[in-house]
Amino acid sequence: MTSTHTRTAVVALLAATALGALTPLSAHAASGPAAVPAPFTTAATAQARAAATSPATLRTLSRFFARSGVIKATAARPHLAGPSVTVYSLTPEFVAGRREAPVAAPRFIASKAVSADGQVASLWTVKTAQGWKVVNIATGGDETDYVGEAHGRGTVFQEPQIDAWYVVRDGRVLPLDPDARRAVGKAGVSLAGYQRLVHKKYGDKLPGSAYDRAGKGGGYGGTLASPPTAHAADAADAATVAPSGPSTAFTTAAVATAAATVAAAVLAVRLRLRRARRSRRVAV
Repeated sequence: MTSTHTRTAVVALLAATALGALTPLSAHAASGPAAVPAPFTTAATAQARAAATSPATLRTLSRFFARSGVIKATAARPHLAGPSVTVYSLTPEFVAGRREAPVAAPRFIASKAVSADGQVASLWTVKTAQGWKVVNIATGGDETDYVGEAHGRGTVFQEPQIDAWYVVRDGRVLPLDPDARRAVGKAGVSLAGYQRLVHKKYGDKLPGSAYDRAGKGGGYGGTLASPPTAHAADAADAATVAPSGPSTAFTTAAVATAAATVAAAVLAVRLRLRRARRSRRVAV
């Protein structure tokens, strides 16, 4: 999991995800204070998985697994392993301290992909005007692995700013990884306690804050580390991930549309404090 290996992802996508700049069209808010929205429906998940197994996506995956030169793209033979799952992340409303806000909301559907030589990657799919599209490929399987660890008991979500994973269960926020344990302790905290914690850490860094206006949304020092340059072939591959519509991280009628949308989201979303130790990312 990310505690032991580097993840590869699109910088802009992670920044947008951190505050839910693009809320899924099919997420339904549950009633009651701090209720967690329902996951994506079975039908939506099936459509997302279909996008993740399309021939174009599998070709892109093959090249993704071959990027280090350890295996050839023609020998990668990627396939999906395990179920596709709804991935939740911390909401800006909860961070702002709103009592009625859910701690997390659905952001995308993740599917674990495995290559012939055992490499693992996570495919992120989102709902766009043209249907479900793969928008990002990240190394490792955190998104599905942590959901599996909860065994269906509670809602698993990520605090993207520190790459911490939790499960909300019986009114408490419980840690699932070392980053989360450092944040809330082994026994976790109440929802109210967790809200106080994240409000203290990020409440002054939300959109519209002085931190935001100063242009520091890219990180603690106001700068966003540049990701390694993607190979030209990888950039071209991204455009083929979604042959019938939007792209890899939040939309496309072509990847250009997706890039524009994500760029706009990054400008609007300024809460991003993800540590650099796992920040090696390349666009795919």
